[in-house]
Amino acid sequence: MDSIIFDLDGTLWDSTDVVLMAWNEVVEGYQEIENPITKEDLKSIMGLQVKEIGRKLFPSVGEDVQQEILKKCCEIECGYIEKQGGILYDHLEAVLRVLSQKYKLFIVSNCQCGYIEVFLKYHKLENYFTDFENPGRTGLSKGENIKLIMDRNNLKKPVYVGDTEGDRKAAIHAGIPFVYARYGFGEVIEFDHVIDRFDDLLKLF
Repeated sequence: MDSIIFDLDGTLWDSTDVVLMAWNEVVEGYQEIENPITKEDLKSIMGLQVKEIGRKLFPSVGEDVQQEILKKCCEIECGYIEKQGGILYDHLEAVLRVLSQKYKLFIVSNCQCGYIEVFLKYHKLENYFTDFENPGRTGLSKGENIKLIMDRNNLKKPVYVGDTEGDRKAAIHAGIPFVYARYGFGEVIEFDHVIDRFDDLLKLF
């Protein structure tokens, strides 16, 4: 193994409280959306791409309106996170510090441009990661973005750490082992390795 590629939400941190405030500020401006977004709603869409999120959260409106709402949500949430950050999982920076001395570290997340950047900036974690990618920048699936990171950085034996079934499928698409972060938002039945807390990575690697 020469590197570790991480998912972000549900794997490195939990930003749902801050994102919830931002998204509901947007939703309040649409009379056709009757109910506010809940924390459970947000957790259920973690790891999905934008079109899937729109269909799941706003089924009562057309796809154009879904995408309009989500575009506004994504624009405003980075501003919120830049000011408030999120909740890092226990011992995250200490574990990253140790891992980064042995392996190159990366992030591949299904998010918009700017989201990973504000995560790194607010929590001052830029120095631990070599590179990152997202569909907001490339328009590619998570599996394709993992392959892009592998090619761009000449990785030979990476693993992918994530918390959802979509993460597992992305790792399979990229042809690399999947480490299931069971403490996160999703439920995954099959995996190559499993961790129940972030610092379990130190035992695994």
